[in-house]
Amino acid sequence: RRRVRVSARIGLQGTKELSDSKIEKRTIQKGLLLEFHKDSERSLLAVVERPDGKKNWVVTDQNGILSSIKPQQVTYVVPGTMDFDCSRIAEFLEKAQDLLDPTILECAWMELSEKDKSVTVEEFADIVYGSKESLESYCAHFLLSRDIVYFVKVESRGSSIYQPRPSAQVDELLRRKLAKEAADKELEEFVHLLKSAKALPLGSKPPKNSWLMEEKVKQKIESLQAYAVDVCNDEQRRMAGNILKAMGFARTSSAALKLLINVGYFPVHVNLDLFRYDVQTTYTEKVLSVAEELLVDCPDSDKHVRKDLSNLRVYAIDVDEADELDDALSATRLPDGRIKVWIHVADPTCFLQPRSILDREAMHRGTSIFLPTATFPMFPERLAMNAMSLQQGTDCRSVSVSVILHPDGSIAEYSIENSVIKPTYMLTYEGATELLYMNLEEEKDLRILQEAASIRAQWRRSQGSIDTAMIEPRIKVANPDDPEPNINLYVEDQTNPAMQLVSEMMILCGEAVAAFGSDNNIPLPYRGHPQSNTAVSAFAYLPEGPARSVANISVLRAAEMDFRKPVAHGVLGIPGYVQFTSPIRRYVDLLAHYQVKAFLRGESPPYSAGDLEGMTFIASMHVKVARKLHSNSLRYWLLEYLRRQPKGRKYRALLLKFIKDRMATLLLVDVGIQVTTVVAAGKVGDEASVVVEMVHPRDDILSVTEIAQDTEE
Repeated sequence: RRRVRVSARIGLQGTKELSDSKIEKRTIQKGLLLEFHKDSERSLLAVVERPDGKKNWVVTDQNGILSSIKPQQVTYVVPGTMDFDCSRIAEFLEKAQDLLDPTILECAWMELSEKDKSVTVEEFADIVYGSKESLESYCAHFLLSRDIVYFVKVESRGSSIYQPRPSAQVDELLRRKLAKEAADKELEEFVHLLKSAKALPLGSKPPKNSWLMEEKVKQKIESLQAYAVDVCNDEQRRMAGNILKAMGFARTSSAALKLLINVGYFPVHVNLDLFRYDVQTTYTEKVLSVAEELLVDCPDSDKHVRKDLSNLRVYAIDVDEADELDDALSATRLPDGRIKVWIHVADPTCFLQPRSILDREAMHRGTSIFLPTATFPMFPERLAMNAMSLQQGTDCRSVSVSVILHPDGSIAEYSIENSVIKPTYMLTYEGATELLYMNLEEEKDLRILQEAASIRAQWRRSQGSIDTAMIEPRIKVANPDDPEPNINLYVEDQTNPAMQLVSEMMILCGEAVAAFGSDNNIPLPYRGHPQSNTAVSAFAYLPEGPARSVANISVLRAAEMDFRKPVAHGVLGIPGYVQFTSPIRRYVDLLAHYQVKAFLRGESPPYSAGDLEGMTFIASMHVKVARKLHSNSLRYWLLEYLRRQPKGRKYRALLLKFIKDRMATLLLVDVGIQVTTVVAAGKVGDEASVVVEMVHPRDDILSVTEIAQDTEE
């Protein structure tokens, strides 16, 4: 019937035949009913009350609200509505609902497009409703102005004309409209899922994998995740924005994170850096398969040349939660009184071939990642923590670097050989320190190691070494997915005797390997550090410890690397240095093992200096990410630890440096975290007392205030 009506009335003049009288512009005046844009998303009907200044008008809208509008906000003046009563707007809208049938648009478009006719709003009303009265005209305007498929609005001499779109364009717009309706329905269903999950108690939230089973749901939840960590593409940003808007949240990354936590997709203490830096926390099936094959069958190609050192008393000293044990120590006193030490290093290269699948995987990881909540090893876990690691009381394949020291601590002789050892002790730093204090006769080898470390430290100081030891915090979180997980804080003092012992032996090993590479012309990743332009004695006035270390670090020059010959390491006070003692957890150490092991077999090194430089660069990029991950995660959990402490608790702080005026950097000694605040008095190296005023781990906010002396008293 509508099409018949349209056909019967299509003889009305079109745009090409409209006279000027058909397009007259209506003037706004008191009592008119009009439609105006309230904001970007709403249009309202209103009655004009009076002028407001030279251009604006005061109107009463359909909600009874009085407001001032600009002429640009007016979208349509309803004809025939002089002296309209604003109380009748609701009745007017109710009547309009009966006429607002969108299918009218398609019928009118079919007829008008055939005859290439363009129409005004009133003409459209006459065509489809048979009347140009105010109600019908408004309904025609309403349909046309909100139509995005059949008609396009064009301006002609100040009045609006609607032109039928071409058929091809209508088909495309219909396709898009249907697609949008389908997407809107999907969004509505997804929002319902979110709201349902959000309303559930904590222990009943749907598991994370349930959000990843259906592709459409997976796309939306991953868009929210990408938005939360600020690594989203344009489509993910659009989708996440729509979801947040539908949920009534602000379009911010923090709102997305809060939503994901509230629905149980993320734990409360989720580490966003794992997603932000796209950290690989798992291995492919191919890599795992190769690792399992090696665990089943891995013959030792160096077995015939391994020296049996299983009779030595071997000490493996590390942090108590260490999973990958890759170095251990032995020592003895020679008949001439000199000390001989062995640094035994795990031998993962007996499982690997350069450029193999496992080797490439390790290179692209660069290092094992150690976080308070988890460890992500450089090699598959069973291989790294079992077969490759040193095990107490078990014959273990290793590479042993032996060094005989001069009485002054310098190297007299050294050798590197494949070996078999049987670790006697697996000690924590605390356990080793306790053994040293007990001074047991049967542990004389440990005391010899301590003596060797002492004379080595003295010798390095005589060579200009710089003290950079700091108080280092360690945190282990036992159940990180819980809202209130257990946090265990350990503050390591680098002056701990066992830590100093191990550190000196690792430096000694690095110096010996560098000498070995130099003497035998082996390309290796040699590390160096130029001497500072500031003399070591410049900070002698500062107390030993963190304050002096911070001052020393502040004047250090950039580190250097060479892959053909050693370069002096001014910070350590040694002529050359190669990291060698952690081949299971550091790829550059593994490269050094490949090169040294090939020489020991009488073969050419597998890598040239250029090869080493390229691979070290690749690995170093991933090492930087790992360090960032570690420092960010450690700081987050230190802040979370502080957040849980009783309000008003006093903390002992050490003044490390001044930034400007009395603004200073302090070290909370009992926590191991640095913070900036204003101090009333004191100098670098002095102690102070502070209280925590505010702490927000997620926003990395820590604010402390110094407690005045009289307050403490």
